[in-house]
Amino acid sequence: MKIIDSHCHIDRVDLDQFGGSIESMLAHAKDLSVEEFLCVCIDLEHFDDVFSLAKSHQQIYASVGVHPTEQEGKDPSVEELLILADHDKIIAIGETGLDYFHIEKDTADWQRDRFRRHIKASNQSGKPMIIHTRDAKADTIKIMQEEKAQAGVMHCFSEDWETAKAALDLGFYISFSGIITFKSAADLREVAKKVPADRLLVETDSPYLTPVPYRGKPNSPAYTYYVAEKLAEIRDTSINDIADTTTANFKQLFSL
Repeated sequence: MKIIDSHCHIDRVDLDQFGGSIESMLAHAKDLSVEEFLCVCIDLEHFDDVFSLAKSHQQIYASVGVHPTEQEGKDPSVEELLILADHDKIIAIGETGLDYFHIEKDTADWQRDRFRRHIKASNQSGKPMIIHTRDAKADTIKIMQEEKAQAGVMHCFSEDWETAKAALDLGFYISFSGIITFKSAADLREVAKKVPADRLLVETDSPYLTPVPYRGKPNSPAYTYYVAEKLAEIRDTSINDIADTTTANFKQLFSL
C-alpha cells in the first residue's frame, strides 16, 4: 500500500518532533505507508526552500504560486510563474484562489486578479492548479469558468456538494484533508461519499489541520494515513482501496 500526501507544507513542518531531521520525518511517514508528497508553495520569498526540497528528495514534488491571503511579498506575473514552473519537479501552479474569510470581498480585486493570472499560467504551462477557496465559493467557480481553467484540484475541500459538483464539471479533482475526521464535519463527510472515485485525493495540509486521533498536536505528512482511513470508512471501502485509488489519481492529474 502506498499513500500520497497531495498537499503539504514540508518547509513549514516543525522538524523538532522528528529529531530535527527531514529524513526522520520522511521515514516516519513511510512507516504509515505515506511515501510521496507535494510540497506546496504559498509565496515566492520561500519558493527556493520548497524547490530545494523537491530537487534533493526523489519522493517530494513542488508547486509554485502565491496564496490568496499573502499581501506583503512579490505578486508574480503570468510570465514569472511560467519561468519558475519550467522544471520537472514543479508539477503544479498554486496554491492560488480566493479567501474572503481573511480578506474583505469588496477590497479583494487584487486577489481576483492574482487568481486569474495563476489560471492563465496553469493553462499555458499545462500544469494543474491547486485551488484554495474559503467563504468565496461562488466567485471561485465563476472565475474558473470565465478563465476556462483546464486542470487542477480543489484542495482541503470544505464546501458543499453544489460547489464540488461545479468543480467536477470543470474536470477538477477534490482533495480531502483531516477536516473529514472532525466531529463538526458531518456535512462534509456526506460530500465525500458522493465524489467519483476517479476524482479523489487525500492530503494533510500539514503543519495545519491535524486529523483525529492527533487533533491538537502538530500535523505531519504521515497523518495522511488517518485521512485515508477515515475516507475509507465514509465510503464503506478499505484503506488499501483508497490508497490505490488516490495514488493513481495523483499520478493521472499530475502526469507522473
